[in-house]
Amino acid sequence: MANDAARLSVMFADDSDGAPVTRADDAGVLYGRRSIAGFRKARAAAPSRTLLRRTYRMLGAAAAVVVSEFEKTTGGIVLQTQVWQLLDDDWKIVSAHLTYPRPAVDTRVWRVAGSPLVAGKYERGTEQHDTGLPLAGLSVAVKDLYGVEGQIIGAGSEAYLEEGAPQQRNSWPVQRLLDAGADVLGIARTDEFAYSIAGTNVHYGTPPNPQASGRISGGSSSGSASAVAMGQVDIGLGSDTGGSVRVPSSYQHLWGIRTTHGLIPMEGVLPLAQSFDTVGWMTRDWRLLERVAEAMIPKGDGRHVPQPRLSGHVVWADELLDLVSDDMAQALGRWFDGLRGSPDLAQADVHIEHRTLGDMLGPDHGGDAADRLDGWLNTFKVVQGYEAWCNHGEWVSKHWPTLGDDVASRFRVASKLGRDDYDAACARKSRYREDVRLALGSDVLLVPSASGVAPSIADASIGGESIERSRTATMRLTCIAGLSGLPAVNIPLRTADGLPCGVCAVGPAGSDVELIAFAGRLSELASV
Repeated sequence: MANDAARLSVMFADDSDGAPVTRADDAGVLYGRRSIAGFRKARAAAPSRTLLRRTYRMLGAAAAVVVSEFEKTTGGIVLQTQVWQLLDDDWKIVSAHLTYPRPAVDTRVWRVAGSPLVAGKYERGTEQHDTGLPLAGLSVAVKDLYGVEGQIIGAGSEAYLEEGAPQQRNSWPVQRLLDAGADVLGIARTDEFAYSIAGTNVHYGTPPNPQASGRISGGSSSGSASAVAMGQVDIGLGSDTGGSVRVPSSYQHLWGIRTTHGLIPMEGVLPLAQSFDTVGWMTRDWRLLERVAEAMIPKGDGRHVPQPRLSGHVVWADELLDLVSDDMAQALGRWFDGLRGSPDLAQADVHIEHRTLGDMLGPDHGGDAADRLDGWLNTFKVVQGYEAWCNHGEWVSKHWPTLGDDVASRFRVASKLGRDDYDAACARKSRYREDVRLALGSDVLLVPSASGVAPSIADASIGGESIERSRTATMRLTCIAGLSGLPAVNIPLRTADGLPCGVCAVGPAGSDVELIAFAGRLSELASV
């Protein structure tokens, strides 16, 4: 079976009657001929299979349903159902559905998995509420940067995995989850060295996005996010440097948190840039996100950071809408209108306050919103790049051909940064951090989680300027919490077309648990 994208595209009807043609499988539904054509162009080849049986039934004079069975050369049966319609004297497909044999393990999502891979510390057969453990019976996907005893850290790289050695102990965050009763189901895919927010990986493919079929998953905590969104686990353990929890959460309609920088120990976690690396996780609802925070955040061991009380004031800068796509701006506007118009707002002691971005970034940052944040992003990239090269430059310099083009290009830029560049950027970072923390106080700042919805896999596979512009636009927004070292919680939203997007609630340092509950309250108020 050939992947003749042009011929297959002609077989589908266009969308001129206002009802989109559809193509569905276990990854989701593609709406519209253009989306279907993009999917076909993005795949390297059509699956090899042999027709076993085909039957059809006429649905009147101008429509028919066709059911086909195919045998895959790799084993298993594929079922295909198509609805054909006679349009302008020509038969066209208006809807198609395929059911594929399920793999034992989806290697786009998982590097290694078990049943479970590592059991949590509670007695099997005990009722969850009787264990005294807050996460007993829940399952976790662990990003492939975290040490898991007996397993190698692969960091999204085949070559790095091949040269690695099994970990002697669990990383601090993994052990914390196990001690709380959670089971580690497996180790999930990540972008190479976590140096991307796309979710794509040249070695292992792109984890599916079940909330937006045909679109990228977002990264670098891509596998963990997909495992949660597909219902395979309850919790996705990730890390966030420049948006690696917030972006996949936004793209896949998940709750996710980037924790206060330094709040949770990163012992046993492969670093990218220690100035920004934080532990984070994703769930399908905010209450579980909160439960994980209560279990994960250190208490009474000398590491606990006092949690400030939130004021109840929500801060919003209208200029931020200029930095996102139109459909996302409309989604944010609708959500914000719902929040502002909630009849329960006063009773919930939530107060909305408009400020300029300049008020939030400090008095010495002139220009429009994009110009101000470009300066912030440049500072972020210098610090991140210098530290990434210090951490991985020796290995990368011996393995350039093994890297994907996008990650390799970032490491090449990073390799040229000098100590003077780094020191100057660190000085700016410290000033920015002080300015934002002072301006924010005990309030909560709302920031778009990404610059738009997830790009299509077809666009991402082509790469180039379009995807790089999307990355830059998103990181303008994510670098605010990153440079400030503040916690940020993604609140999942949808566009008018039903595509996932999100807004982040950024709170004071150490407010992580209360911030999650506050973000949950905002979501409920906006939906009333």
